[in-house]
Amino acid sequence: MSVIKVDNLSKNFKIEKKINGNFFNKINNYFFPSYETLEAINNLNFKINQNERVAFIGPNGAGKSTTIKILTGIMQPTSGSVKILKKDPIKDRKKLAYKISVIFGHCSKLWLHLPVIESLDLLSAIYEIPLNEYKKTRDSLIDLFLIGKFLHKPVRQLSLGERMRCELVASFIHKPKVIFLDEPTIGLDISAKAIMRNLLRDMCENWDCTLLLTSHDAHDIEIVCDRVILINKGKCVIDSSLENMLKNIIKKKIITVLFEKINPFIEMEGINIVERMPYKVKFEIDLKTITESYVVQMLMKKHKILDITIERPSLETIIKTFYN
Repeated sequence: MSVIKVDNLSKNFKIEKKINGNFFNKINNYFFPSYETLEAINNLNFKINQNERVAFIGPNGAGKSTTIKILTGIMQPTSGSVKILKKDPIKDRKKLAYKISVIFGHCSKLWLHLPVIESLDLLSAIYEIPLNEYKKTRDSLIDLFLIGKFLHKPVRQLSLGERMRCELVASFIHKPKVIFLDEPTIGLDISAKAIMRNLLRDMCENWDCTLLLTSHDAHDIEIVCDRVILINKGKCVIDSSLENMLKNIIKKKIITVLFEKINPFIEMEGINIVERMPYKVKFEIDLKTITESYVVQMLMKKHKILDITIERPSLETIIKTFYN
């Protein structure tokens, strides 16, 4: 079942032209301004099914945040249609608010001067959650996100990592069917990011939640998501499972081999030695010409190997090639 459906979506912005010239030209432009049209989204189409975890990515200015604002009813499209849980996010915004959740990295669902627990209590009243159901969900989320130690602290006194974990609890408190995340790990340190990613993935798997994530961090995409939609200049460039995207795009791999004997002789079509040490050799293989399994098989046949590692280009490197 399609939880999110986007058909021929377009969004244009009317922007005033900057006039460079003398004083009289500027005065004339002040009273009679001229405008140009900026096309933020151009005929965008995609569907997201129930329980999918989708990375919605692209370079700065690609139209990601604009799309999310339209999907959540914050902004109206110029043309096209959007359905979230078979509802129109503009016309049915109040009804959808009970079934979706949105996290923007720079915005908060919590009240900064209130203790976390009181913010959660307020949200339960806003979402009209029955008391017994709220307490059961709240206690489960507190245990899962390990926020028990700072429940009674004002939000303004929490570290960024602690606050983001509380933001996630606040976002899941009404058991949303769809969650939109815009740069949820921005500004977090390495360990806080790792915790956030694992929690997000586990929550979506265990709570039957559909997720749409925008992020410039490739590790967010790789750990949390199972599908990638890449847009550029408002158009869809890639829509594929993460696994298929990596299979189809990766053309080269790096193999590092530790040999028992010094200075081994290696010659094979499709490989290029990039680093050589007395007992260790690192080389690049061209997957169009040869497979890594064949290379490993031939190496083990001719040499005694102590250790071997196979690396592919990072997801970040792959994404950059599309941005360029």
